[in-house]
Amino acid sequence: MNIAQYLDSTYLKTPVQSGLSDEETLQKDKDLAQEAIDNGIFAVMIRPDYVSEIKKYVKEKNSDVVVGTVIGFHEGTYSIDEKLAEASKAIADGADELDFVINYNAYLKGNLSLVKEEFVRCTKLCVQHHKTAKWIIEIAALNDQQIADLTKNISNWAEENFSETDLSKIFVKSSTGFYETTGGKPNGATFEGVRIMLDNAGKLPVKAAGGVRTPEDAEKMISLGVKRIGTSSALALIKNQSASESY
Repeated sequence: MNIAQYLDSTYLKTPVQSGLSDEETLQKDKDLAQEAIDNGIFAVMIRPDYVSEIKKYVKEKNSDVVVGTVIGFHEGTYSIDEKLAEASKAIADGADELDFVINYNAYLKGNLSLVKEEFVRCTKLCVQHHKTAKWIIEIAALNDQQIADLTKNISNWAEENFSETDLSKIFVKSSTGFYETTGGKPNGATFEGVRIMLDNAGKLPVKAAGGVRTPEDAEKMISLGVKRIGTSSALALIKNQSASESY
């Protein structure tokens, strides 16, 4: 199985989180992009501040590697207007795909109208600009019933507000990789959580992010039906090695 075509190769640490300078972070992103170019990896997923430079780098290499970024990351509690502003800048900078953290805290508090509004407005912005929108629901923060319910709601909102041809570019995604769990609970994609997402996503594709640490895990996720996998160890996976990173 050619798993490279399913992979979003990811580096999402800020300079503060990594202890690197802006220049060193940009170089890591360029290295990530070159690794994707050299190995047929579908996409790179980076922080918004670096999209413009990495898009330029990929174009200079005459590559079709997709450049993606994250919006409202990682807590998801940004206001709708803040998410729209961040997304608009990312699109202007050349982002092909935008992975939004849904306001799962608002969902957990029962404010479904806010969650629906942000989904519809932000997805509409992406559709208007022919971009892919992926919605991170942070399954580690939810129980199984909530995973099913939130995924189903997103599927319903998508079908109600967008055309059939748009749906293939509206994903439900499992995790940020930054959620802090307790008691050794996984903070990324699990087979059980992803199965629930797949069972409730309807016509929407699903992305498993975090926790896919071996080629066998990646192949199993793909066999279950996921269309994309987010990982910070893309090269290890395609070289038939186990991931060294936690995401």
